[in-house]
Amino acid sequence: MENINVHGAPSEYILREGILSQLENKLLARGLNKVLIIHGQKSWEAAKPFWPSFSRIDFIEHTHTGECSQKNINKLAQQVQDNSFDAVIGVGGGKILDLVKAISNFTRKPSILVPTLASNCSAWTPISVIYDDSGSFDRYDIYPTSTSLVLIEPLILLDAPINLLIAGIGDTLAKWYEADVQMEVIKNKSVPLTISHYTARLCRDNLLHHSESALLAVKDKQLNDDFVRVIETIIMLGGMVGGFGDKYGRIAAAHSIHNGLTVLEETHNALHGEKVAYGIIVQLALEDKWNEISLLLAFYENIGLPSSIKELGVKMIDDKTIESISIKTTDINESIHVMPVGEITVERVKNAICTVEKFVLDY
Repeated sequence: MENINVHGAPSEYILREGILSQLENKLLARGLNKVLIIHGQKSWEAAKPFWPSFSRIDFIEHTHTGECSQKNINKLAQQVQDNSFDAVIGVGGGKILDLVKAISNFTRKPSILVPTLASNCSAWTPISVIYDDSGSFDRYDIYPTSTSLVLIEPLILLDAPINLLIAGIGDTLAKWYEADVQMEVIKNKSVPLTISHYTARLCRDNLLHHSESALLAVKDKQLNDDFVRVIETIIMLGGMVGGFGDKYGRIAAAHSIHNGLTVLEETHNALHGEKVAYGIIVQLALEDKWNEISLLLAFYENIGLPSSIKELGVKMIDDKTIESISIKTTDINESIHVMPVGEITVERVKNAICTVEKFVLDY
């Protein structure tokens, strides 16, 4: 039997137009009378038209402009303790939500999350990605308790930049490919792992079938069922894959390829989910799944995800470039090594990337 820990869901989750009008009552029902609201500048501008006026809750707002770093976690946690706040509310994208979860874990205070982007599953998971103050990746922290409350106003997400939603689709699509490569070899799955594997498949199927219509909703600024299905796939289903699957439902080669691409400064302007989407193609090449690659290339073209290194902003693609990506990708600590496909070497990754680039060119 697999040795896994289940972190299934927040205590309460609601997606509904106008739901933020219920925020004060939701806080009072939890005995939370004094809160710190942490938000980004752009995220607060997006949320303000929907934000309620509190009549019985004391609050202070803090606009955060830095990283989700240990220094910032410590500083804001001290503010929570010094002012005896009952809870912390996070309004923003992944970094703000991760910061709030980290502060809540440090102070043992509940967190309330209001995502303003559908670019990742941060609102669902009891996990934070921690960076140093320069913005370089430091570590993942997994917390023993989940978020108390997640409220989603879909009209906020509808008005968010479309490229961030597309990147979120790419990142969430990887949930299936990175989970399946690990789980398909486990013959007698436990119930939690079966749930994880099923929700990972749902991520893929929902995104392939509903993304184009969801993106039309964003372009037309008209909420539709496909848009809601896609954002819930990114936030809820994406979070459930790792929540029930633990290490088997998290990252594999696609995210390692992402990390490998970051050695090229030209890719720094590409979004996380865009680099992960390319990483999926390379992972499938390592698995020799070319029919699936062909299916994804058509999907990528339709919604605007990159399928080549050139589309990620790299102008000069030579052997040295590909080798530098491959060396970083195959670092001993990278998740690519969880794949049960034999030894993963620099040479294997180089060959996979070269084959993908030629395949895409000829596609």
